[in-house]
Amino acid sequence: MNIVMDIKENINALKISLPQYLKLVLVTKTQPDEKILEAYNAGQKIFGENKVQELITKASRLPKDIEWHFIGHLQSNKVKYIAPFVSMIHSVDSLKLLQIINKEALRNNRIVDCLFQMYIAQEETKFGLTLDEIVTIITSSELKELKNIRMKGLMGMASFTENKEQVRSELRFLADTFKKLKEKYYHDDDNFKELSMGMSDDYTIAIEEGSTIARIGTLIFGERM
Repeated sequence: MNIVMDIKENINALKISLPQYLKLVLVTKTQPDEKILEAYNAGQKIFGENKVQELITKASRLPKDIEWHFIGHLQSNKVKYIAPFVSMIHSVDSLKLLQIINKEALRNNRIVDCLFQMYIAQEETKFGLTLDEIVTIITSSELKELKNIRMKGLMGMASFTENKEQVRSELRFLADTFKKLKEKYYHDDDNFKELSMGMSDDYTIAIEEGSTIARIGTLIFGERM
């Protein structure tokens, strides 16, 4: 896809290439309100932010029917700021974080959708849980007590590399893990259905491997300044 400096054209061109079932989360990291509004006016209603302060600032200024997803590393002491409105948190990497999300969701009389973030890359800068850690959380008695969160699936980020076979291998591992967890622990839970993987540089591979949510920014907004 060739990027032109027209956000509406970029969105339309991208959506033509995406399967209908795929949920597009438009990543607005460092983007000004004007560009986000261009995307919004082009019909995009789901946006994702990496930083809490940026998210709450943008949410306060932009249209209230935007569905905000938090996709960055989330510190437990910042949950209270996004709990009143966030639609989905992609980056759950501990039981403690889930417990705090649940507490703040209850305080706001909400149920917050969450994804387990799984570590699949060969990069130390990425966050996430191992398969064993995810299973430990899923099978814990503590998780069953959390009534104000809803586990929706997995999220992962592949290594940032030119080696497309490595990227495919990592994303396939995430997809296979999702299938195994679904079959063993969530086979009768229709909520556990989302696989958030794929960004601007690897979304086509991610879709081929079973992604249901893609997190894309650069393809729509261009390179960040």
